[in-house]
Amino acid sequence: MMAASPLIDELRNFLTDGSERIAVGFRSTGNGGSVLAQHTRLIEEILTRLWHDFVSSDETAPRGLALVATGGFGRGWLFPHSDIDLLFLYADSRSEEAHKDTIRHFSQELWDLKVKLSPASRVVVECDRLDPNNTEFTISLLDCRYLAGDRELFLRLHDKVIPKLLAREARPLLQGLADVTRARHARFGETVFHLEPNVKETPGGLRDCNVACWLAQISAISKLGGWPDARSLPVPVRRQLDNAREFLIAVRCFLHYQYGRDDNALSWETQDEAAARRIGAADAGELSAADWMRIYFGHAGAVQRMVTQLLEEIPEAWASIRRQFRGVKSRPANPDFSVVDDMIVLQQSSSLRDPEMLLRLFHFMAQHGLKLGATTEQRIEQQLPTLAVTPPRGAELWLYLQETLLQPHAAEALRAMHSLRLLTLLLPELKPIDSLVVRDFYHRFTVDEHSILAIESLHRLKESRSEWDRRYAELLSELEDPELLYLTLLLHDTGKGVPGGNHIEASAEIASRCMDRLDVDPEERAEVLFLILNHLEMSAQLRRDIFNPETVAAFAEKVGTPERLKMLCLLTYADIKAVNPEALTPWKAENIWQLYIGAANYLNRSADQRVHNDANGEKLARLRSLAPVTGAKFKEFVEGFPQRYLQVHSAEEVMRHMQMAEGLGLQPVQVDLKRGRHWYELILVTRDRPSLFATLTGVLAAWGMNIVKANAFSNLGGTVVDTLYFTDHFRTLELNLSEWERFKSSAVAALSGQADLERMLRDRQRGGKNLRVKVVVETRVDFDDESSSTSTLLQVIAQDRPRLLHCISSCLSIQHCNIEIALIDTEGPMAIDTFYLTSEGKKLPPEKQMNVRQALLSAIKSLVAGS
Repeated sequence: MMAASPLIDELRNFLTDGSERIAVGFRSTGNGGSVLAQHTRLIEEILTRLWHDFVSSDETAPRGLALVATGGFGRGWLFPHSDIDLLFLYADSRSEEAHKDTIRHFSQELWDLKVKLSPASRVVVECDRLDPNNTEFTISLLDCRYLAGDRELFLRLHDKVIPKLLAREARPLLQGLADVTRARHARFGETVFHLEPNVKETPGGLRDCNVACWLAQISAISKLGGWPDARSLPVPVRRQLDNAREFLIAVRCFLHYQYGRDDNALSWETQDEAAARRIGAADAGELSAADWMRIYFGHAGAVQRMVTQLLEEIPEAWASIRRQFRGVKSRPANPDFSVVDDMIVLQQSSSLRDPEMLLRLFHFMAQHGLKLGATTEQRIEQQLPTLAVTPPRGAELWLYLQETLLQPHAAEALRAMHSLRLLTLLLPELKPIDSLVVRDFYHRFTVDEHSILAIESLHRLKESRSEWDRRYAELLSELEDPELLYLTLLLHDTGKGVPGGNHIEASAEIASRCMDRLDVDPEERAEVLFLILNHLEMSAQLRRDIFNPETVAAFAEKVGTPERLKMLCLLTYADIKAVNPEALTPWKAENIWQLYIGAANYLNRSADQRVHNDANGEKLARLRSLAPVTGAKFKEFVEGFPQRYLQVHSAEEVMRHMQMAEGLGLQPVQVDLKRGRHWYELILVTRDRPSLFATLTGVLAAWGMNIVKANAFSNLGGTVVDTLYFTDHFRTLELNLSEWERFKSSAVAALSGQADLERMLRDRQRGGKNLRVKVVVETRVDFDDESSSTSTLLQVIAQDRPRLLHCISSCLSIQHCNIEIALIDTEGPMAIDTFYLTSEGKKLPPEKQMNVRQALLSAIKSLVAGS
């Protein structure tokens, strides 16, 4: 046998040269399947050489030990940077003990070659048991393939052990696979339409391709008692799956070569490069990134639909509680459709020739939350060319569409219509946003999926247990024409598919053409167009002081009617909620509601005083009841605070602030730190002084905290109550309880002038990493003298980054501006901070506004340069 070192050197060169040759071939052809086959053979040759030199010169020996490829390696899917799944199979424990050292040496040589080995060792009888906590191992055996060693031992595993195991354990295995698959889909929001999808794990990715095959394979083996002679999926389904798999394999190979590691995320940069190189689409012409992503979404959607149908059609894959429920659940009756295992089946295949029947089908689906059977989908697809010649239109289509939109499962029906290309056939105005990726780093989903998610979020309000959701659900139940709101959500972003220009105006123009075709009533048209043209208005108002009567009045007058206000409130809720799972924070949900209540009071001053009563009166009465013996102190403390102070703080919080203020004689800086469900809350009570807010934000920046919102108030006596809400990105406070006191002490020291804040900030900056900016946000500084009668509003839009708020507030302090109110907001990479400013007790004159603008732009530019 050859000595270890020369052999390893030879194999290392062999691996390097072979891998480079395969990579060069892929760059030339883009053929992912060829990469997998060649890479699999390359690794097999290395394994065979090592087996010959370290285990046995006879490839079929020794007895009682076999080398088996499993998982991706077993099925010949070895991607450039994938793990190599190997099973060391032993006949019994004596064989395992006898070859233990040999296999350890064999594995070590592979690791020395920098091969990503994922080994498992089992005695053959262990493979006959299903471990409910490790179903992945049993599933990996479905792709087992002989490599070397005792062939008879391998055949015993392949021909006897595995079929016997599957025949006995098919139900728990299928159920376990289904549960894992559904949980993975849930992590990704049950949708393929992510802006930067993971081609392996996202619904419709390569993992789902495997799941489809595994489900069919396990089901077939359990029924036959042995391996099926042919592939288990029907030919049309298999052909569609093969096309999608070929595309996805090419994409994953491309990503591995681009990243130089096992990274399967389709980032915006890789989307651009994939489109330029036409990865997986060699026969297509010139492609933009958006065009190429539509091809990706088409394949991913087909795979997800296929897997979902298999999960529904294989009884063993149902969850146990669902299986029991099916036995007693009443099935919806309909003379046109039958329901088998929650799948809609046509009574007569010829019935779909009537377009009205097709519309009734999806209304039935939206009403009952059912899915389409595979045969039903195929028949719908067969009718589409005929339907495209004379598609339904006019009042009849609008009647069915609005009735479908009103049903509790409307979003599921819309997705099914969309995946079958029926939705864009009926509403061609949706074509420009079909699978459209808009790159803003705030939205997580494509434009079309965002719109459907928004509709879904409103229908789910009734099921929610959230306090805020119940309020919005009640508001939804009060609408006179909720179908107009749903139509608005479906069309409100269609303008994003029009290059350049204002997407809101473009959306309104597209919606107008759509409603022309649907013969929508003129009054209803006016309502939909108003909502589309103003669908960002409420969000914009959240960057103002929503407790300022002037702000509320101007907003209410623009909306005009209570019914429009309700729809605009729900539209704003749904639009933000559909952006990404974290977009609608409790703070935003609360502020949307507070703005709605304020505007509703303005529009309905003489109506329903009990519901829309003056919160300030109730709050003051509550405060007086809590502080009967401190009446004089209470009056002195509250006197001069703006209305907003009492509206954003509970009575108990106000009492706590007053107690802190009483301690200022002993400790001139009072701080308190609390942890809420979503963020930490730092409360400061002290005497007003220059640069106070800037210093406080600087302390949080020095600790690496991310400020999500802030309230700053002062009374007539010069007592300041500032509250900053922040998240702890590095989990410093969560993991180190002792740091709480050090954090508060550092805040007190900095505010008292006993600590060098600039040094703290420099230390944090040296320890931080340079930010990698993928979407550049242009800095904007705008002033508004109209929204407030006492203050000048300053709005700063800039790239969100550490120390930004400290930079802005420090600059304002240097310019001798007093911050009356600070409203902090972040949308993805964009910081949107609004300040109510005064100087010497008055609004900022134009000349001072110009100086502040120049100072801010210069300060933010310096901050960016130093990051």
